[in-house]
Amino acid sequence: MSTTLIRNAKIVNEGVIFEGDVLIEGQMIVEIASQISAKSSSTKIIDAEGNYLIPGIIDDQVHFREPGLTHKGTIFTESRAAVAGGITSFIEQPNTVPNAVTQELLEDKYRIASEKSFTNYSFMMGGTNDNLEEIMKTNPKNVAGIKLFLGSSTGNMLVDNEEVLEKIFTSTKMLIAVHCEDEATIKANLAQFTEEFGEDIPVSAHPKIRSAEACYISSSKAVELAKKTGARLHVFHISTAKELDLFTNKIPLEDKKITAEVCVHHLWFSDKDYAAKGNLIKWNPAVKTEEDRDALWAALLDDRIDVIATDHAPHTLEEKKQKYAKAPSGGPLVQHALLAMFESYHRGKISIEKIIEKMAHNPAKLFKIEKRGFIKEGFYADLAIVNPGLPWTVNKDNIMYKCGWSPFEGTTFKSRVTHTFVNGHLVYSNAKVKDIHVGERLTFNR
Repeated sequence: MSTTLIRNAKIVNEGVIFEGDVLIEGQMIVEIASQISAKSSSTKIIDAEGNYLIPGIIDDQVHFREPGLTHKGTIFTESRAAVAGGITSFIEQPNTVPNAVTQELLEDKYRIASEKSFTNYSFMMGGTNDNLEEIMKTNPKNVAGIKLFLGSSTGNMLVDNEEVLEKIFTSTKMLIAVHCEDEATIKANLAQFTEEFGEDIPVSAHPKIRSAEACYISSSKAVELAKKTGARLHVFHISTAKELDLFTNKIPLEDKKITAEVCVHHLWFSDKDYAAKGNLIKWNPAVKTEEDRDALWAALLDDRIDVIATDHAPHTLEEKKQKYAKAPSGGPLVQHALLAMFESYHRGKISIEKIIEKMAHNPAKLFKIEKRGFIKEGFYADLAIVNPGLPWTVNKDNIMYKCGWSPFEGTTFKSRVTHTFVNGHLVYSNAKVKDIHVGERLTFNR
């Protein structure tokens, strides 16, 4: 059994930062103390040099594009980029091709990940208007949850039958994660802009087409239905100030039945960035106003919003360079998300402790992930070391996504991930990913 000793670290865990050492044996953390002696000459020693040792980030919403859309990304390429960004576990969404809406198709994705993933993994089971029987077969012990698109999406993933929706909410005790945008509102808005601009709709219209009202109509319905049925609801990528009153900070996360997530891009960009970034920051839901962004920050810090994620969704540059209506929504983020949040720490917007709470602790709690998300004895050694004072600039030479671009290209981050461990294995160091696939299927304490 391999043994690794991490020394001289600023350990970030459960709201405190303390100096100490961490001993790893095999896959697990076995000791945390102010000072630990190597137990044998074969122990590998890594000097953290006073930098931050954090739990590996758990990204609860990614689109790694496999199967069916592998010209954009694969589980191999995107999980490789993820470990370079300190992400050690991901939860991937079902709108691949074919959509993961049967148990057989879902398990096929797990098979691919077992062979190719650098990080730990789980996959959402997709809901449709006609697959309730398949949903009910989902094992809550080894599948993260059920994903419903309450706005347009790939293939047959739009769930717009209210009777079916209520049946799903009533029938499953699993966590239901939702993408909330009202399709009728979006179609009406798009028709208006198409009438005015034809094929030359400016990308700055995106937050007006996929408007705050479209988000609120859908998310408020989902929250109302969850309250009516008692379903466990998690609302992905909140993007508007208006939606924030739907969520509470009055009770502990463990007691919440309705939770919310915000994505890095909605915390970083605003509608003023469309002029420079264009379709590169075209996401669904849309990046909206500075006022919305400020409200999202406030809700994140006062715990109405529980999780920070990426919604990593790569497309090729060729696809993104098309006119607005044809350019797909989404962008790559897993390599740079943690560092963007550390940049926000440097700007005085958030503490490091809070970053770790929202990106590691809370996803583990919310999904009830077994033995991950914390630096604790008896937990898996999913860890990252972050140097807060090692600046670097994002450019095409250091971008690891298969699509080869980033909305952060040209940005200089003050911080850098120097090491990433997955299940006790050092998979990333010296700006290189080792070609070892040690990720494991996440399990859940349900």
